[in-house]
Amino acid sequence: MTDDDGVLLYAWRGCLFRVSEGVQPPKAGSLFFSRHLPVRPGDRVLEIGAGLGVAAVLAARAGARVVATDVVPEAVTAIRTNALLNGVVVDARLGDCYAPVGGERFDLICTNPPQMPTPPGRERDDAQAAADNGGIDGWVVLDRVIEGARERLEPRGRLVFSLFAFLGRKAAFARLEREGFTPSVLATEVQAFPRIGYERLDHIRSLDREGTLPHGVPSSVERLLVQGALD
Repeated sequence: MTDDDGVLLYAWRGCLFRVSEGVQPPKAGSLFFSRHLPVRPGDRVLEIGAGLGVAAVLAARAGARVVATDVVPEAVTAIRTNALLNGVVVDARLGDCYAPVGGERFDLICTNPPQMPTPPGRERDDAQAAADNGGIDGWVVLDRVIEGARERLEPRGRLVFSLFAFLGRKAAFARLEREGFTPSVLATEVQAFPRIGYERLDHIRSLDREGTLPHGVPSSVERLLVQGALD
């Protein structure tokens, strides 16, 4: 819906979000991520790449102390606006991956990251493309998050992220185990196949080593919410 000034507003789960120019409205992946994020009252939560702030606001409403980061200045402004609009406190910070939090520690680190595989020579610099671009194999952002998580988590802390099934459940588990996490899948959902994926379908198929995509033109894709837990 829009307000009298023509600003797009998004209502979901008892909250109202202002969709600012330069920030994408919520898509299926971000709603799936936000709906199943395992937040506990009192948790100190870091969300990396928080976008509009949907998950961050909901986590704060659930009683968490939330730090939300993004590389897009308009997104940081949107997070602050939406926290204020919904009467919660979210510490929104500008910066890449873990840079905005230094040596701080958290009970939960979470992200719904850009993970659409981008064929060589197809990279774009605009903000919309950056919101989807996961590098050649889709793992460029996720690998950095996974590799840096352990030293920024409290004992028995958790790392949670969304994942396209074609990137590989086994591949995700192996990455987590290599960093000392116990992996599990918290939730799954079948979603419409992303439109941007059709123009990259041959490239995506070359990466689908676990055979998750059907023959022909896929109409849907499975999305996973993956957790890595410290013992």
